[in-house]
Amino acid sequence: MTESKELFVSPISQPMADKKLTEKVLKLVKKASGDKKVRRGVKEVVKAVRKSPKEMKLNKNKICVIAGDVSPIDVISHIPIMCEEKNIKYIYVPSKEELGTASATKRPTSITLVDLDDESEHKTLLQECAEKIPALTH
Repeated sequence: MTESKELFVSPISQPMADKKLTEKVLKLVKKASGDKKVRRGVKEVVKAVRKSPKEMKLNKNKICVIAGDVSPIDVISHIPIMCEEKNIKYIYVPSKEELGTASATKRPTSITLVDLDDESEHKTLLQECAEKIPALTH
C-alpha cells in the first residue's frame, strides 16, 4: 500500500521523511492536535509562519509538516522558503490522508504546523523529531 502512495509524491518534496520518522512525526501531530497546538491548511500555516519572530536563532518549538502528494504542488511550493526565512524546520510526509487523520480532521490535510509552548508535555517528542530532520541549508 505504501508503494502506491509514493508514486504520487512530487519530486520537489525534499526532505522526505523515511517510514520510521513519518510515524514519529504523525504521532507528534496527533498529540499536538489533542492539545490544540496545530495549525492546519495553507492559509492558517502561512499566517502563523509570517507572524513568527525572525530574530530567533532557530524556532525550536515549531515543525512544519507538509504532505508530499499535494496536487497541484504550486499550492504549497512557497512554504518551505518561508520556513527557511523564519528558521522553522520542515519535513515532507508521503500522504495527505495520513496527515489529515493525525491532525484530527476528516479531510486530507496538505500542511500542518506544530507549535508547542515551552511547558508542553510533548516537547521531548518534538525535539526527537527535530533532531532527525535534516538541517536547513542556507
